[in-house]
Amino acid sequence: MFDPVIEVVILAAIALFVLFRLYTVLGRGEDNSPVQRTEPSAKPRPADSNVHELPQSSRENDRPIFTGPAAGGLEDIYNADNSFNVPTFMRGAKAAYSMIVTAFAEGDRDTLRPLLDEDVYEAWDQAIAERDVTGASAFELLRIKRAEIESAEMDGDMARIWVRYEAELGDGEVTRTAKELWAYMRNVTANDPNWILDDVEEAK
Repeated sequence: MFDPVIEVVILAAIALFVLFRLYTVLGRGEDNSPVQRTEPSAKPRPADSNVHELPQSSRENDRPIFTGPAAGGLEDIYNADNSFNVPTFMRGAKAAYSMIVTAFAEGDRDTLRPLLDEDVYEAWDQAIAERDVTGASAFELLRIKRAEIESAEMDGDMARIWVRYEAELGDGEVTRTAKELWAYMRNVTANDPNWILDDVEEAK
């Protein structure tokens, strides 16, 4: 019988020999050269790839997308004036409607004049004068029930947008619903960013 100490030494020597052989085999390639660990790299892009990364600024300044029947005209207005923005325009259109209807009801010509085209102002000025003579009651704006762009176009340097309004008006005794189309215009080459009322039609 072998001495237990000698058996342990022999087994340890065998284990070391096996580990050494595994290391030498696993650490080399098929051509007996050391195996090198490579760092992961990005997937190569084909030479004829048409994919290009856009700069961050280009992503942030994407062109607006216009929809609906007025899309073509709105696109033309934007092309002529890149500062044009539909939500901003509609906020202004609602505020203008409220201001103009209120000023007309109160006979406030000073407020109306800068907001209206000359022809529109003359017609409304005459209507105010006739109302003063007859003593007729003026209908005041109670609320705007609907406001949306109906159509849009570029005529030379002049942008024109028609807005359909549906509003509730009252004179203290009678309440009625007004359905109208208002046309706002603006010269896109002018420094003045304000739109003025160019025409008013009764809507069906």
